[in-house]
Amino acid sequence: MIWSYCTNGFSDHRLDQALTVLAELGYTGAAITLDHGHLPPDASPAEVRRIAGLAGRLGLALAVETGGRYTLDPWRKHHPTLLDDGAGLRAGFLRRAMRIAADLGAPVVHLWSGVRPPGVSAAEAWDRLVRQCERLLDEADRVGVTLGFEPEPGMLVEDLAGFERLRGALGGHPRFGLTLDIGHCRCLEPYDVPECVRRARPYLVHVQIEDMRRGVHEHLEFGAGEIDFPPVLAALDGFDGLVAVELARHAHAAPEVAARSIDFLRRAHDRVAEAGRTGR
Repeated sequence: MIWSYCTNGFSDHRLDQALTVLAELGYTGAAITLDHGHLPPDASPAEVRRIAGLAGRLGLALAVETGGRYTLDPWRKHHPTLLDDGAGLRAGFLRRAMRIAADLGAPVVHLWSGVRPPGVSAAEAWDRLVRQCERLLDEADRVGVTLGFEPEPGMLVEDLAGFERLRGALGGHPRFGLTLDIGHCRCLEPYDVPECVRRARPYLVHVQIEDMRRGVHEHLEFGAGEIDFPPVLAALDGFDGLVAVELARHAHAAPEVAARSIDFLRRAHDRVAEAGRTGR
């Protein structure tokens, strides 16, 4: 597994510090959230090259995430989305994210739908989303990256069924893949978490991982929620993308949390390997 960490969980560190700490802890990947404090969407080509070079020297594979809370609007979280009247601003940001990802050598750019705006019908919201994704896929083809779409609780597309509906509306485009958040599976999917992983595998390009409880969208450290992780990791066996810990609200103790997280994941993975050797 490419054990990775989302840099939104290191918001009190400079990005180069965060990447160095992660490499020293034994992570082999980082999911870089484009945002003001780390790598902003208007970063210069020289800065992008510098981060790419640093990640290369540290042995870190990269993905680009775009879930910064106030990246585009200082007053409204995650605004505008691809569903809003001002969706062009979000689409422009995502196009820049794709170009940055290509320059970083990061094969995947993460995105999500957003919440359906007041006064917009579900049918119109879906039409807007499909149109925007079609245009974004043109750019993905041009720069050679894959979109990793994340179902997010409370958004228009919040579960695997919604993702499959959207992917079908896009004709199963080969550059439209899935970002699966393991905690979200426990939060709201009607299947157990390993079954969610197995259902997701044909489309899976990026994984976010943390603990969570049923019906509560709160990202928790491993062991603080309800997920049994060895069966989840067994279902992920053979996945060659990033498996990125997402604990954005734990930045106040980022090095300690990151250390505990990779230790937990290694021990859980060792239990999977041991079970395979003994046939249990």
